[in-house]
Amino acid sequence: MSTEPIRMPISRRRMLASAGTGLGMLGLHALMADDSGASIASPLAPKSPHFPAKAKRIIHIYLNGGPSQVDTFDPKPMLAKYDGKPLPSDSKFSTERQTGAAMASPFKFAKYGQSGIEVSEIFAKTAQHVDDMCFIRSMHANTPNHEQSMRLMNCGDERLSRPSMGSWVTYGLGSENANLPGFIAMCPGLPVADVSNWRSAFLPGVYQGTHLDTRKTKIDELIENITNPAVTRPDQRRQIDLLQRLNRFHQSARSGEPELEARIQAFELAYRMQMEATDAFDIQREPKHVREAYGDTVHGRQLLMARRLIERGVRIVQVYHGDVQPWDSHNDIAKSHRNLANECDGPIAALLNDLKQRGLFEDTLVICGGEFGRTPAVELVNGKSGGGRDHNHWGFTVWLAGGGVKGGTVVGATDDFGFRAVENPVHVHDLHATIMHLMGFDHTKLTYRNAGRDYRLTDVHGNVVKEVLA
Repeated sequence: MSTEPIRMPISRRRMLASAGTGLGMLGLHALMADDSGASIASPLAPKSPHFPAKAKRIIHIYLNGGPSQVDTFDPKPMLAKYDGKPLPSDSKFSTERQTGAAMASPFKFAKYGQSGIEVSEIFAKTAQHVDDMCFIRSMHANTPNHEQSMRLMNCGDERLSRPSMGSWVTYGLGSENANLPGFIAMCPGLPVADVSNWRSAFLPGVYQGTHLDTRKTKIDELIENITNPAVTRPDQRRQIDLLQRLNRFHQSARSGEPELEARIQAFELAYRMQMEATDAFDIQREPKHVREAYGDTVHGRQLLMARRLIERGVRIVQVYHGDVQPWDSHNDIAKSHRNLANECDGPIAALLNDLKQRGLFEDTLVICGGEFGRTPAVELVNGKSGGGRDHNHWGFTVWLAGGGVKGGTVVGATDDFGFRAVENPVHVHDLHATIMHLMGFDHTKLTYRNAGRDYRLTDVHGNVVKEVLA
């Protein structure tokens, strides 16, 4: 028998890693780069969905704290009839905190558009677009707690560490701009469930959302270290190149390391952002009439930046509203909800108008809603009415518009008092399945293997709500 050792063929990558103690890998990154400087093997390179998509990008307007459905998009005349009276005993009404009698909405509702959909007066400007919007009035979630329900809405699981919806979308589709993140979360400060709302969890770190604290108005404050006046661009490029070569050499010796790959991609993206982001976030470059339409407020600036970002190829932008005063109106809902709506009604309407005028509306999916709704009965504070409403996960409203959405429609219904979804109930998992469908994905097939099993945004649940689809 021959004692000659068996020689197995090796790949070019393995050969480069082995030759000259791995120095052959140093030129690999440059060889794999395209004209924009992005690596051809970049995990954020554009990818094709499972089937032709109606929507190419998402703007998710997140109303932090849980807006009241019966005061915004789900009118309930029976509340006026029972105002100040106990709800009927057969209404199966249960809440987290003590509640009292039924409380009529302090706001008037009116019909809008050819579809005649009723919307509260506090969203009168947004309501001008009802013929392009689909209202899901039968949403429901699992718990009445902010943290859990926010994670469910944003990550598909209220308890465990799971990738956010934005991370799943960029994992599946990549980004159309190598010089900007694929997923950006604009939030003044942090919501109660903090960074878990835009995390990547077990997906590679490159898919994690980039958080921007939009209370800050200067570009250097909005994005820390976006400029480096101490180092020239050519010198900085040489520094990054050296750092990346060392990282690649270290990576080749360890057969990959996804965490190191995420860091390598982050360094490259940060360098490229120094040019592109300065332009994307500078809303002063917009004409005066556009800036005035959105308004010089935190939410107005956020939504204008969101439009500028998706216009430049960012795949998904999440915009949070309700920071100093969230939509968590346990007291005096007449005042708090009106103030909150005044902050975002005009900017939302301006965004929808702007998308239409620029030809972006048809393939941009706009989503708006919170983590749950609020009770039809008044919340009692020390046994007395405070004029507010408690959390209610049994029934609430989310609306969608734009890419692939059937406008001028209402899906599902809550009971006569707006407490529980009773007609065509839509769980958060169903909403996620529908969003993924509009983006061109079978939600059961967009998976990632982790810890011995295949995970997906909808876990083991979810059905596409066909009534939403155009």
